[in-house]
Amino acid sequence: MKRLVILLVWLPLMMTAQTLEQCQEAAERNYPLIKQYDLINRTTDVNVSSILRGWLPQISVNAQVSYQSDVTSWPDKIQAMYQTIGIDMKGLKKDQYRIGIDLNQVLYDGGVMDSRKRIARAEGDVQTAETEVTLYQIRQRVNEMYFSLLLLNEQIALNSDLSRLLMENENTVDALYRRGIAAESEVFTIRAEQLDVKQKETTLLSQKRALQLMLSLFCGIEVSAPVKPDEVKSEGMGDRPELKLVDSQIRLLNAQQRALNTGLTPRLSLFATGFYGYPGYNMFEDMLSHKWSWNGMVGARLTWSIGALYTRKNDKAKFQLQRERAENNREVFLFNNRMEQIQQLAQTDRIKQLLKDDEELIRLRSAIRQASESKMANGVISVSDLLKDINRENAARVQQSMHEIELLKVQYEHQFTTNN
Repeated sequence: MKRLVILLVWLPLMMTAQTLEQCQEAAERNYPLIKQYDLINRTTDVNVSSILRGWLPQISVNAQVSYQSDVTSWPDKIQAMYQTIGIDMKGLKKDQYRIGIDLNQVLYDGGVMDSRKRIARAEGDVQTAETEVTLYQIRQRVNEMYFSLLLLNEQIALNSDLSRLLMENENTVDALYRRGIAAESEVFTIRAEQLDVKQKETTLLSQKRALQLMLSLFCGIEVSAPVKPDEVKSEGMGDRPELKLVDSQIRLLNAQQRALNTGLTPRLSLFATGFYGYPGYNMFEDMLSHKWSWNGMVGARLTWSIGALYTRKNDKAKFQLQRERAENNREVFLFNNRMEQIQQLAQTDRIKQLLKDDEELIRLRSAIRQASESKMANGVISVSDLLKDINRENAARVQQSMHEIELLKVQYEHQFTTNN
């Protein structure tokens, strides 16, 4: 409850939005998912930066202790010969030790890192497109609440007109009662109808406040007086985010397939390794004295693996199937989208026809109600009969307002469907 009170106090301090376009834009800015754009960009930059660090020298430190079942040694005859001249050829020890450091510098990687960078960028584009699809759906949610709020405003206005009309007739009936022409029960009947209208107004105002608060919180701005938008006419198919998502997915698949070529290219690198331990590179010296020594080696290394050839055909087939699946998703979306457009256009024609009938129906109901008011003033009909004609006229006006709002809602749903 405390949180709700804070929100109610806070909302009037925010900027006021009244048009549907303002609400849609505000809702997209306010929706927490909007932060994904910055997070995706930053994540992509971090991934690309990590990939480019592959060009930096790769350094590793290692330590090793081992014990061997056998080691390189001199034949017994040679050892005996050395002993005759006073040299004790001990041979290598079976326990060996090494503490070292290895360094590797890539000179040419066959395009691996460039491919990984393109893939990282393409993955970021796919994530961005997925976010755009979700954010685009927000418009539909705003439309639902916005047009519901417009309809409530229309109903409140019509209910107020009905209350005013009943008040006028109540005065007429009250005057007839004072003159002895109408019964007191007829005064009570019209007053009871007034109370029903008042209760309905209370319900409508409560629904309006709740919906207004929901829409304001959803948009992050106060929506105090929504304005009925103009009629729109959408033609053709615009650039829906779902289609952009399919395009980005295909670009990612293309980047991943091009990366297959890097598996068949050679790699060239420089390397350096050094260690302190036993035995070292001078095997003869280590056979004479079991001392630790410093050892080092530098060089260039060329590697060329053809293992990628074994799965290349299957990998290419896999990417082709994934592309076909993405294209199928596009076809499914376009098919469903066309079905939605056909349905919406049919609804538009139906509602327009109903609105034409509404005009004539209201004119007839109004004439009937006016005639009934005249008859009641002359004591020809009862208040109950008059109330029926008043309620019928009000129902016709409510029905017309519902059709008007429904027509606008369907037109904007069609605009949402086509993004045009």
